Amino acid sequence: MSVIKRNPGMELDLDWVLSVKANRSAIERRAATIGTRRSVKKEWQAAWLLKAVSVIDLTTLSGDDTRARVRRLCAKARQPVRQDILEALGMGDANLTTGAICVYHEMIETAVEALEGSGIPVAAVSTGFPAGLSPFHLRIREIEESVKVGAKEIDIVISRRHVLEGNWQALYDETREMRAACGDAHMKAILATGELGSLRNVARASMVAMMGGADFIKTSTGKESVNATLPVSLVMIRALRDYGDKTGFQIGYKPAGGVSKAKDSLNYLMLMNEELGREWLEPELFRFGASSLLGDIERQLEHFVTGRYSASFRHAMG
Repeated sequence: MSVIKRNPGMELDLDWVLSVKANRSAIERRAATIGTRRSVKKEWQAAWLLKAVSVIDLTTLSGDDTRARVRRLCAKARQPVRQDILEALGMGDANLTTGAICVYHEMIETAVEALEGSGIPVAAVSTGFPAGLSPFHLRIREIEESVKVGAKEIDIVISRRHVLEGNWQALYDETREMRAACGDAHMKAILATGELGSLRNVARASMVAMMGGADFIKTSTGKESVNATLPVSLVMIRALRDYGDKTGFQIGYKPAGGVSKAKDSLNYLMLMNEELGREWLEPELFRFGASSLLGDIERQLEHFVTGRYSASFRHAMG
């Protein structure tokens, strides 16, 4: 795959932002066709599921996280699928890993140490995650501190009030400053789409985040009542396609929260492939934010190999 040129952002174009619309009925009709017009079975499904594994941001964002839990999760990221299953699939020497590990700031150093030599980046949630309501200077400082201790990716949260009030200049200014604080670390802008009120707001917030320099746009923190959905994903994917057509820069996409079943991951991969093409099915441009998804994928792969479903506890995350 060619090297992805990093999005530098652009001046806020309010005419463009305000011209963005979203036809809910058409979007929902299109989203409903994903997974119904075609399906993949047997070895083809196994191949798609292995692809899904490679783009997972394996995540733990719990108040009771411990260093031991994070180290176990990092070990799972290094070896996400049991070796006997990979051998049976002819993938024993594929060096399959997840796309990243995603943790709170306090666990970055533990994760960096546990992943040393693996090439797996550490992503940190930042900027007062999940609400994004801490003082702005502290949110910027949090980004800087996370980068300093080794985070290669920063998942920032936007201020939802700017979207709900239509204050696009404030959202843009905030995003630009966060992007500057990230430095060389890639920035994923979490829109918290379940709290933005409308698909039109989702589309406009996506555009402003990209103008502000986001490397990825991400649906959710995983803490909202409604997280990633296919209609929301379609809106965000088409926004990043429009941005790319106009600027020449490719922006990544990350659905997060609610993607917990192997069949769900297939639907999202199909959507990306149909809307943007095979190029977007790589970690540089697509990620799942998930914790339990990997366990279900591994279970489905074992079923393909053995013909039997195993208990879910046999596929623990650590």
